[in-house]
Amino acid sequence: MKKSVRGHLENGKFVTLFGGEHSVSIGSIQAYAEHYGDLTVLQIDAHADLRPSYEGEACNHACAAHWASQNCNLIQVGIRSMDHSEKEFLNPEKTFFAHDIATGGDAWMERVLALCTGTIYITIDLDGLDPSIMPSTGTPEPGGLGWYQVLRLMKKVISTGRVKGFDLVELCPNPNNRAPDFLAAKLYYKMLSYQG
Repeated sequence: MKKSVRGHLENGKFVTLFGGEHSVSIGSIQAYAEHYGDLTVLQIDAHADLRPSYEGEACNHACAAHWASQNCNLIQVGIRSMDHSEKEFLNPEKTFFAHDIATGGDAWMERVLALCTGTIYITIDLDGLDPSIMPSTGTPEPGGLGWYQVLRLMKKVISTGRVKGFDLVELCPNPNNRAPDFLAAKLYYKMLSYQG
């Protein structure tokens, strides 16, 4: 992933990725950090994904944000599940927990924007959304962001003109419920349209 994304960035491309597994983001984030230097990674996710390794592998969905936490300006939104071992890598000043978002109106979005520096890369694990609208993920968690919350945040962040790429990951299609597939496709379309 890192080599592939690096090649596209060197050719001046705006890179977007779809992944089943969130680990595809690791190489992409590394390529972006090398290419742009001052990189903010905005992560929407139910899980912190800050483990240095999981089941003996550093390239794992449970580790998707660890490298970014050590090498980038990582901002995490929608978090509502994590392992105790991840706490030492979590920055509470840059973590927006789902339970706080649920009761705090939209003021948190302005705080997210204020924390963004340099170039912005967005990684969206679809389990960051509420499972009532996005049940088709590998590790669904109760609670989460609503459709219009995500769209408002994306519009605000992308309108800064500093978003240079993004990924959407962890869609686990269910042949008996196609609505989440359409949500993922529509979110991708919306994000591209906000990019202009």
